[in-house]
Amino acid sequence: MFSRFRSAARILVKGEPQKKSRNPIPAITADELAEIKQFFPREKFFVFGHARSGTTLLVRLLRLHPEVHCNYQAHFFTRRPTLASLVDSPEAEEWLTRKSNRWNHGRDLSPLVLRAAADFIMERDAAREGKNIVGDKSPSSTIHARVAREAHGLYPDAKIIYIVRDGRDVLISERFRNFVEESKFLTAEDRRIIADLKIDPAPFGDGRRSIFTETFIRNVAQRWADDLTEIDSECKKLYGENYISLRYEDMLASPFDEMSRLWKFLGAKKAGRALGKELLVEMSSNPDEEWQAKRNEDIASFLPKGQAGNWRRLFTARDKALFKEIAGEVLVRWGYEKDNDW
Repeated sequence: MFSRFRSAARILVKGEPQKKSRNPIPAITADELAEIKQFFPREKFFVFGHARSGTTLLVRLLRLHPEVHCNYQAHFFTRRPTLASLVDSPEAEEWLTRKSNRWNHGRDLSPLVLRAAADFIMERDAAREGKNIVGDKSPSSTIHARVAREAHGLYPDAKIIYIVRDGRDVLISERFRNFVEESKFLTAEDRRIIADLKIDPAPFGDGRRSIFTETFIRNVAQRWADDLTEIDSECKKLYGENYISLRYEDMLASPFDEMSRLWKFLGAKKAGRALGKELLVEMSSNPDEEWQAKRNEDIASFLPKGQAGNWRRLFTARDKALFKEIAGEVLVRWGYEKDNDW
């Protein structure tokens, strides 16, 4: 009883004790990498991209190749809780580093545990498909450069594919997804826009009236610009020749050329022309559009899905000015505008 009283008194005086956090997870070493590849030998890749940038279509096209398998979306590095959460506690660290544990040879086993878990998840699927190159796609819109750093810590040998889409079309796609799903984050003003859109869509479809609030434009445009800038820069620095990027619009315009470039990058055999026909067939379907139509047809039917350049029809003069203010330089950098005079 007296000891409990002393503990309570100590908390009152000093406050609750600080929770201990584990030390940073070390990067996998070259020796550990060589060891683990004896058990999980398939080549790995990761598809990153800002949310609503065409990552799902890209995956559907990538895995048409007889050697390449890709699934989604494990969010190993892109959405909390990430893969690291498996060992992200002082208790896990203590168990994986304890000196009496002769299996760890005096080193934190965390990177091996995490790599083995992710490798098994991916290779299990790839083995079923009979394919020897396997990857995961996980879009992200908030955590930026950390994605590349954490991926490199466990997968310095992986290849990274980064897909980019015009941020103005990303903005529209994200807006309509929120509308269709009736997101819990919709404001009263958002709901007024939805109601008016259902009554009379005409002024929203020709640039007379905006489907956006200013806050929404600013938030999404800033996240898109930060994402492209940080991930592209960090991946180039960490992965070098094992990093490649593509634009969604180029994939739509020249699917065989773009996919052939990516398959070659992944180390797959040269694609035959027969795959070109398969690409076109796959691109002709749009499961996301079908799902949205079932969810909320009144809203979903207003916007053709998967197309490039919807923003030209839907943006008001104010929308264009706001996006240019926040992300104009990034649009120019990725070739979506020639200069900042648009």
